[in-house]
Amino acid sequence: MTSFFVNGKAVHVDVDPSTPLLWVLRDSLEMTGTKFGCGMALCGACTVHLDGKAIRSCVAPVSRAEGKHVTTIEGLSENLTHPLQKAWIEMDVPQCGYCQSGQIMSAAVLLAENSKPTDQDIDDAMGGNICRCGTYPRIRRAIHRAAELAGQRSAK
Repeated sequence: MTSFFVNGKAVHVDVDPSTPLLWVLRDSLEMTGTKFGCGMALCGACTVHLDGKAIRSCVAPVSRAEGKHVTTIEGLSENLTHPLQKAWIEMDVPQCGYCQSGQIMSAAVLLAENSKPTDQDIDDAMGGNICRCGTYPRIRRAIHRAAELAGQRSAK
């Protein structure tokens, strides 16, 4: 039995400890916002947060989450009020949308660590997330917009 927290709630799963966290989230916990892309930690579609750090859940064994906090795209906000979600909608970022949960999760860690990122900061932080549709310019604009929205929210 592996016990950890997902989006603030305690969970206990009875799976092989080497099972990738991605499959535990999707299959055991039925949280399908996190996507399978490449299975080799190269594309970023499966990005989640483990104790506040972005990780690739397709290669992280569930045992790595023991006693820790996992945040998925479903845990960013219950009603699309997170600044990144608002900016993604405002900037019309998604095309096919498949990579977007991983993109947003990577961007969330970037903004948590750097509230006013430059284009270079964004490119460096997001370089491991692949978008087959090529929405990179919109992603960058949305991250800048989310930083503005977060700044406005904290100023209130």
